[in-house]
Amino acid sequence: MAELDHDSRMALFAHCTALTVNAVRLPWERRPRAMATADRLAEAVSLDMTGYWRPTVRSYLGRVTKARILEAVCEGVSGEVAERMVDMKKVDMAEAAEQLLAPTGWLPSLLRTGKPEDRTDASTDAQDSDAYSEAAE
Repeated sequence: MAELDHDSRMALFAHCTALTVNAVRLPWERRPRAMATADRLAEAVSLDMTGYWRPTVRSYLGRVTKARILEAVCEGVSGEVAERMVDMKKVDMAEAAEQLLAPTGWLPSLLRTGKPEDRTDASTDAQDSDAYSEAAE
């Protein structure tokens, strides 16, 4: 490892980190510290899932309720467009939503990453060290 160039070492570090992070949110699991650590990691690396995931019928829209589909269209496109879709059957609604959301970069809230905060005070630094300790657990 000592002979690897910087990019190769960073790629290896990223791979090892990826093997230890589990940010899957299941309804019955309660791991608030693990989720908080995963969220902080996503923010630290400026994770942007719009480059890796799209809301399709297969990946999301076919698996959620009509209300969620309408909510997605309202957020990603407009409330007027969502209102026009209210009377559609779910399959048709999901297919239409896929086409409407494709160019928008819309993500469900679980895949959204907040912007990193400007950290200047000492209390934030103390919180940072706590987060690193939690990540090690």
